[in-house]
Order: sequence, then C-alpha cells, then structure tokens
Amino acid sequence: MANPTRWVTDTGPEHSQWYVDRFRRLAAEGADLAGEARLLDAMVPPRARVLDAGCGTGRVGAALHDRGHRVVGVDADPVLVEAAGDAHPGPRWLVGDLAELDLAAAGEPEPFDAAVLAGNVMAFVAPGTEQRVLGRVAAHVRPDGVVVVGFGTDRGYRLADFDADAVAAGLRLEHRFATWDLRPWRDDADFAVTVLRRPA
Repeated sequence: MANPTRWVTDTGPEHSQWYVDRFRRLAAEGADLAGEARLLDAMVPPRARVLDAGCGTGRVGAALHDRGHRVVGVDADPVLVEAAGDAHPGPRWLVGDLAELDLAAAGEPEPFDAAVLAGNVMAFVAPGTEQRVLGRVAAHVRPDGVVVVGFGTDRGYRLADFDADAVAAGLRLEHRFATWDLRPWRDDADFAVTVLRRPA
C-alpha cells in the first residue's frame, strides 16, 4: 500500500476488531444492516456483478449476494476482510488498496455492472488519493454502469471536492440523496448518497 489510509492513521490498533464486534452485535440484535444493498439491488439487473469497494465486514456485499448478485468485496484492512469471509462465504473477499485497484491481476477481469462504496469509505482512504480511488473503481465498472457512494459530509472530505474528483475520474453525477432510503437531498444534510454513472 503506497499511502496508509485514514482508517490506519486516524484510529487505534484495536479499532478494526472493535468494528467487527460492533457489527456482529448489531446483526445479533436484528438491526437493519442491508439498506445500502436494497438501494443498489433496485438499480441493477438480476445476477448483476457488483464490486463492494471498501467492503469492511461484508454486510453490504453479503446482502447483495443473498439477493442473487455476484459480488467481489475489497478492503485494505485484512482483519475486516477475514471477518467478512468467516461470516459470509458466498462472495469473494480480497485485501487491496482501492487507490491501486487492479482486480484483473487478482483473477477478476470481467467488468462490474455496479460498484458501491458505503460506510464512509471515501472519508477513510489515504489523503490525496480520493480522485484516484474513484478512477480505479470506475475503471472496473462497465460503460453505463453505476457507482453509488455514501459518506458523512462532516468527515473532512468536502462534497464539492468529491464532485470534482468524480468528474475527473470520468463519472457523471445522476442523483443525490440525504440517506440510503432516498430522502431528499438538502444542502444542510450531514450525509450524502450520490449515484454516479460511467458514461456509455
């Protein structure tokens, strides 16, 4: 990994295991952990090929797999990827830096119908790599495919910078919402869900 991610530099050494334990607890309590997956499922054809970029513990990719989609998840944190594989054996889970993403080299040359970056992924990538991350993800999505990104607007990555980085990465903004359940966007919203498309 060329540059350490903010996930590494801005959190302590026990953070990854805390994160794994947190989502195991939420799942055991019956929390709704599939909202992002429901949105993406509505946007893609049956048995779509989906890239879960910054997959974490695999909750989004697993929910998409359960809906019949073919999922590859990638995360820079090996602790999270191991937890994803243990809990959700259906998708393929890989350790990798999104800024250097090359899935063809990992035996996944087929383009994806869609990519999803949930869970504040863009706020945790290495500083200065945001445009490259979007570009590498976009390069793995077929023409006319979608890239759906959600992150907190108070996390240090300005929405205006994100929009500029998306354009520079060759993506076109189609929709923006304030939540994953499609509540209308407001300029004062503290979360943004953005639907981007790779032009045909």
